[in-house]
Amino acid sequence: MNIKVLTKSGVPIYEQISEQIKNEIVSGNLQQGEPLPSIRSLAADLKISVITTKRAYEELEREGLIYSVAGKGFYVDNPDMSYLEEKRTLGIEDELAKWIDSAKEAGLSKEDAVSMINILW
Repeated sequence: MNIKVLTKSGVPIYEQISEQIKNEIVSGNLQQGEPLPSIRSLAADLKISVITTKRAYEELEREGLIYSVAGKGFYVDNPDMSYLEEKRTLGIEDELAKWIDSAKEAGLSKEDAVSMINILW
């Protein structure tokens, strides 16, 4: 698993970690029952606090994406994929709505904005 954290992004590191793991689960790169790195090894790999990694895992566990086995570690659970995909779609819609507002403020026409999306796509 390849997790990257950006210390200057403004997004808390635990959220960056949990979001990236969540995306790996939704995309199918992490399968049900697959073990996750231990809290300590992930913290060491990312050069961050164990507390931060623990918080990310706790967040994922609360959402039902992973589960812990005492003395063994954390594993990918069997999440409701349709719910996760819907949640991800809503997040994209929110970001797109903000982008549209910015494009309007910048004076872009709808056609220019669509053209920009097509080029970037």
